[in-house]
Amino acid sequence: MTDGQERAWADLAGHYLLEAPRDAAATSIRPGSTIDPHGVYGREAALIAEIGSGQGHAIVHAASTRPDDDFLAIEVFRAGLARTMLDADRAGARNLRLIEANAPEALQHLLPEASLDELWVFFPDPWHKTKHYKRRLVTAEFAALAATTLKDGGMMRLATDWEEYARWMREALDAAPDFERAFDGDWADRFDGRFVTAFERKGARVGREIRDLTYRRRNRS
Repeated sequence: MTDGQERAWADLAGHYLLEAPRDAAATSIRPGSTIDPHGVYGREAALIAEIGSGQGHAIVHAASTRPDDDFLAIEVFRAGLARTMLDADRAGARNLRLIEANAPEALQHLLPEASLDELWVFFPDPWHKTKHYKRRLVTAEFAALAATTLKDGGMMRLATDWEEYARWMREALDAAPDFERAFDGDWADRFDGRFVTAFERKGARVGREIRDLTYRRRNRS
């Protein structure tokens, strides 16, 4: 990390960072480490989590413009989390928390069942080589974990600039029994709450079309 990111980590982690017991790896979550969101945020409010928050541009913008909601950033790269803390502090976004963790383990072991109002997956790594498809985040197994943490009627919002991966995600979620499409046609309209990041602008400049997907968690029987 840069010196500024190191200082941000030292000065701001006490408020923003959620510490969790680790399992085998530094970014793993030990089973049974479930948090109480109301206790973490000190209130009852809608909870939105972003997986792969990167440097935090999207979630800091959302948290700073939606003070009545609570936000959780899930990211494995510490430098990105440090930048997120720094920007959140500058923006006065006190309704944001961060966890340094592998996303599936955070969903499985950290978040209680039916605790999320929304789950965001914006521009996940497409792992575009066929031999790397097994590393892709959005799969049938991921859909099952997401369904567990989302409330009935909760929304999962996704976006990618890689067409083949967009189709892959759509196929996986169309087949997921706990989700239904919340859009008509081939793709969802662009989510108004998704901040246009530098990454997205760069993709647009080289001609990559952004494709959005939105799925609703079906009611539990």
